[in-house]
Amino acid sequence: MKVKQTLLLGLMTFACAATLVSPAAVAKGNGGGASQLTADEGKALQFMREEEKLARDVYTTLGNQWKLPVFSNIANAEQQHTDRIKSLLTTYRLADPVVNDAVGVFKEPALNTLYTQLIARGQTSLAEALQVGALVEETDISDLQKAISGTRQADIAQVYGNLMRGSRNHLRAFAKQIENQGVTYQAQALPQAEVDAIINSPTERGGQGGGQGHGNGGGNGQGQGRRMQ
Repeated sequence: MKVKQTLLLGLMTFACAATLVSPAAVAKGNGGGASQLTADEGKALQFMREEEKLARDVYTTLGNQWKLPVFSNIANAEQQHTDRIKSLLTTYRLADPVVNDAVGVFKEPALNTLYTQLIARGQTSLAEALQVGALVEETDISDLQKAISGTRQADIAQVYGNLMRGSRNHLRAFAKQIENQGVTYQAQALPQAEVDAIINSPTERGGQGGGQGHGNGGGNGQGQGRRMQ
């Protein structure tokens, strides 16, 4: 089964339109200044919390099937990603949408559907599982770019930037695994030139949310991808 590209591409907009937080601005609750979050900033944080969990859950499930270390290694990194977002939710006194941390369970119904579709695709073959991983990473990069441009808070932008660095590394890892099978990786969500620039550059260091995942064939990895067809 293949997933329609438009489904994941529309999730960020869909989630930001949902009533996950009050439309009133949310006060920052760290005892510091009186900075405020807009409703859109709060919704973006809540959505990103579940999107990072989605990546973790997809890689956990596919890793259990295919036993390729790149999946389990990146799943561990995604746990760190979703935990960093959870910390920001606590800082800004926002409700955590992850009320059930079980694999494949999401508050947002569209993410439940998406998880099922990604797993169905990834279970058809190892090649498709790796493509799913790259798609998730590309999509994550795209959504993080939008989230960074939509926040005025330096701490949130810094976390998003660190997660995006990790996602680029994950994309490098999945693309390496795909190319180890003799297939040239084709962009699924981002422009091809942007993807080529990422996968042809060295692994990035620094920040949080990045680790490497060594799989069969010497692949390294962090990253997220977006293509659904």
